[in-house]
Amino acid sequence: MRRQLIKRYFLTGLLIWVPLAITAWVLVLIVGTMDQSLLLLPEAIHPRNLLGFDIPGVGAIMTLMVILLTGLLAANFIGQRLVSWWERLLARIPVVNSIYNSVKQVSDTLFSSSGNAFRKALLIEYPRRGTWTIAFLTGTPGGEVPRHLDGEHVSVYVPTTPNPTSGFFLMLPKTDVIELEMSVDTALKYVISMGVVAPPLRSQAADRAVKIAST
Repeated sequence: MRRQLIKRYFLTGLLIWVPLAITAWVLVLIVGTMDQSLLLLPEAIHPRNLLGFDIPGVGAIMTLMVILLTGLLAANFIGQRLVSWWERLLARIPVVNSIYNSVKQVSDTLFSSSGNAFRKALLIEYPRRGTWTIAFLTGTPGGEVPRHLDGEHVSVYVPTTPNPTSGFFLMLPKTDVIELEMSVDTALKYVISMGVVAPPLRSQAADRAVKIAST
């Protein structure tokens, strides 16, 4: 009995400390990486030379300020002209052009306030019939692709777990996907936790949709 109590208390302690430790480790990693931006400053104005010791987080603050200042400058007419000139310059460099344009298209989709990435959480049968997984609506097939597809299709992203940054891009018939009422954030938590952090119970309408799709 005492051994079971000790085991339970130990597991309870792990459940408290493991998330805190991982969170702290991630924050230290992010701040440490951003602090590398201090290498761009002249040696004479480094905190170590001015104060005699390092101040963790100064580089992170400087990085955030540079990003904010860049966005502020790019929001006006002169800044937009400079950005346009910079992009035209990069377009003249053969290899850099293809990499930059690809990354820019993805970032514009993900971070733009009018972007369409991850519109809705979906329930689809993947990788085979009878096996269900969470996916995210990203749009509709474009270019010449729709001409080769029968009926209306949607583009979806199927994330892997526990790392949702990798996954699979699929184009499915619209009738084969079920729109979920849960938010995208809730669905991402569900995927990252490998199903441990269950979302709130579905409504009766969603339950009926699942039954209809399975018949």
